[in-house]
Amino acid sequence: MKTSIKKAILLFFIIFFAILITITTSCSRTKPEIAFGFIKLILYQADPEPVEHYSFFMIPEDDDGIENLDEMFIYHDREQLRWRLKSDEWIKHTHEGREWIGTRTITSRDGVLPRGVFRAVLVNKGGESSERNFVYDGVVRFPFPEFEITDNIYTVISEWPVNRVIGYDRSGNYVTTVVLETFSGAVSQLRLPQSVRTVALWAEDELNFCSAFTTAIAVSR
Repeated sequence: MKTSIKKAILLFFIIFFAILITITTSCSRTKPEIAFGFIKLILYQADPEPVEHYSFFMIPEDDDGIENLDEMFIYHDREQLRWRLKSDEWIKHTHEGREWIGTRTITSRDGVLPRGVFRAVLVNKGGESSERNFVYDGVVRFPFPEFEITDNIYTVISEWPVNRVIGYDRSGNYVTTVVLETFSGAVSQLRLPQSVRTVALWAEDELNFCSAFTTAIAVSR
């Protein structure tokens, strides 16, 4: 009888430690990695001067999947600035089979952002983290563009290399992008879908990772 009890106790501990090892192995604490990333400056129309935002996106890597990522910090150590994003706040999208995460809402109180070195820190749910430096030294080479629509005729004044019209529906959701071929013409020439109710101009300087967005204006139907 005593032998049977000892065997049962021994079997219990063997099973217990086997389960413990399995749990410990499955809950890995490997560090996440930042495989690639970039910073882009976006100017938004405002009065009296455009407001600067940074768009920052990265390709993260974590052995437990992107769902295991918890938060992201972006530091500008020289200016002692910090931005924090939780996983439910960042934007996710897939491009060419790679997962990207990031934000377009890095701002400062005075509307002007510092240039130079930024330090990105990625943290997973296990508390493991990794960091990588990124540099933005781009310059705004062109005046802020102008965009207006009068009597169903659009007019653009822009020195930016690439200019596009962005269309939104009545709820402000993105609908379409149209590359401008001419800086003036009938709105009908843009061939906007019927769901488009407002449009904005998106001007871009790809060489300097810089772009400008005008205020959205109504389209008559």
